[in-house]
Amino acid sequence: MTRHVEQTPTAQQSVTTVPQAVPSLWIDLLRSLRPRQWVKNAVVFAPLVFGAQLTHFSACLRAVLAAGAFCAVGSAVYLYNDWHDAEADRAHPLKRFRPIAAGRLRGRVVWSTFVVLLLLGAVLAIVVNVSLLLVLAAYLLLMVTYTRWLKHVVLIDVLVIAGGFVLRAVGGGVAVSVPMSPWLYMCTVLLALFLGFAKRRHELVLLDLAATNHRPILDDYPVALLDALLTVTAAATIMAYSLYTFSAPNLPSNHAMMLTIPFVLYGLFRYLYLVYRRESGGVPEQVLLNDLPLLISIVLWGLAALIVLYAPSLL
Repeated sequence: MTRHVEQTPTAQQSVTTVPQAVPSLWIDLLRSLRPRQWVKNAVVFAPLVFGAQLTHFSACLRAVLAAGAFCAVGSAVYLYNDWHDAEADRAHPLKRFRPIAAGRLRGRVVWSTFVVLLLLGAVLAIVVNVSLLLVLAAYLLLMVTYTRWLKHVVLIDVLVIAGGFVLRAVGGGVAVSVPMSPWLYMCTVLLALFLGFAKRRHELVLLDLAATNHRPILDDYPVALLDALLTVTAAATIMAYSLYTFSAPNLPSNHAMMLTIPFVLYGLFRYLYLVYRRESGGVPEQVLLNDLPLLISIVLWGLAALIVLYAPSLL
């Protein structure tokens, strides 16, 4: 008769099991910081580029530090949002896999990282100037207020998201000491509203009858209303950007910036195509990174804008 002997793990075996859990924790933490969302902070560089400061090293350095500050504080906000919305996220077919909603990240890790990120953002802002710190504080207050209350108020929820983009642009402006054209602020607001309404529509269509369980405010957003709002904001964005290209005082007097309008038209039309035909739009930064035609149009727009703004001074 064979006697079964239960073996206990050796010290070496026990040690090897510990490092396996550590990378998993760091990966979950990195996912919760949502590095893909950092692409939104490209708005910080708008005053640098369109204010003709791109050839000044000190201005570029301050803009990079400002963007880093917004990335740090933005990731802290995402941690706070995921912790606050963990229960609702568990009812979402995709968000339920987030590390906090799935229970893989505990409060001690979440809140200690939250504090570290806020301190990092504050330090980076102070290095630039105190004005940037004030803008960053306003951004943090707006986003926390959004998570706690404003996300449950119809239309105000999307307007607050747009306000976050405007504060990014303001932060970029105070970082490089260049005031941005009012038309560009208007374009920023309208484009953010367009993306926000597209995200609401995607959530409504994806979740269907369970939409209000995840986000009760979706009950106040019928698809027909969101379709109308998408149409209005897309048209207004095109008009505002077109007016900017031939009316902003810091642009070339030959109105060459108008050559970039076709890229904006295609980008918006392509995004609408993805929303209505591919049921995309729930994660704008993912749409941007995954759709090659849209990405190419944005790159071509950027190159055309740089040529129009900087080629005359380099020739």
